Amino acid sequence: MATPVLERTAARPAVRVEGIGPFEAARRRMIGPFLLPALLVYALVMIVPSVFTVWISFNDWAGAGPMEWAGLGNYTEMIADPVFGQSFVNTMKILFGVGGAVFLISFVLTMLLQDMVGRKFVRAVVFFPSLVPGLVIAILWGFMLDPDGLANSVLEALGVAEPPLWLAPENMFTTVMAGMTWLAAGTYTVIFMAAADRIPRAFYEAAELDGASAVRRFWHITMPLMWDVIGVCAVLWAIGALKTFEFVLVFAGATGSLPPTGLWTFSVYAYAGAFPSDGVPRYGIASAAAVLTMVLTVVLTLLVRRVMGRRERTDY
Repeated sequence: MATPVLERTAARPAVRVEGIGPFEAARRRMIGPFLLPALLVYALVMIVPSVFTVWISFNDWAGAGPMEWAGLGNYTEMIADPVFGQSFVNTMKILFGVGGAVFLISFVLTMLLQDMVGRKFVRAVVFFPSLVPGLVIAILWGFMLDPDGLANSVLEALGVAEPPLWLAPENMFTTVMAGMTWLAAGTYTVIFMAAADRIPRAFYEAAELDGASAVRRFWHITMPLMWDVIGVCAVLWAIGALKTFEFVLVFAGATGSLPPTGLWTFSVYAYAGAFPSDGVPRYGIASAAAVLTMVLTVVLTLLVRRVMGRRERTDY
């Protein structure tokens, strides 16, 4: 026999709430006005200059006076330029060579420091170069590797008769890559260590009981569970590598002049077109280089996300 309360509940029709309350409606109406100033600033700072850069890339322009329509002329001239070809090769060396070294060093340090006593202090020491601006690191790197600098002085004290010429033309770009590796390795090591710290210790304990070595634990537990972080770091590195500019310009270039063309990257090539050491600026060529860099950055970012986009898994 149904109770009176149950009878009243069963007899009551279901109430379907349609729409939203007045407070929620007012809140939604205010989203647009509050976002508008930020959107306007973003459009003025990012969208408008980007569109204008694309437009300039199809014109010949010296920065003043009328523009002359060039169509794809700037792009074809740039691609046929051997200096641009060398800039492309140098940028790829930084992207893959320096990137591979940075990630390898970061992985090794993460594995070695996981159970190390005093790991926080070591992590702070490793991260220290990243706290110093890249321009300062480039200047210090040049002073240290100068023929009369600290590196050669130490080698001479150790009995090396002829210390290597770090800043010789044939060694210059390798030296640049080494400096960039030292500068970036600390940042990615700290990121990877933070990602490894969030992994439950029970996984490592179970693997250790099953006889898994430290290398296997890192490869089959740490790596898969921090794969999402590795993917984000790969995207960040790809974007940064394609924009490499200040380290090369400050380290390899003399005061007030551009570095040798054999050391140029995409960004230095674009800068040289807009601010040449001598001659008339060619903003069309510079804009074409900037647009190509932007396109490569987008394509490479999407490619990295596609390759790195797999689910986390653990197996040892």
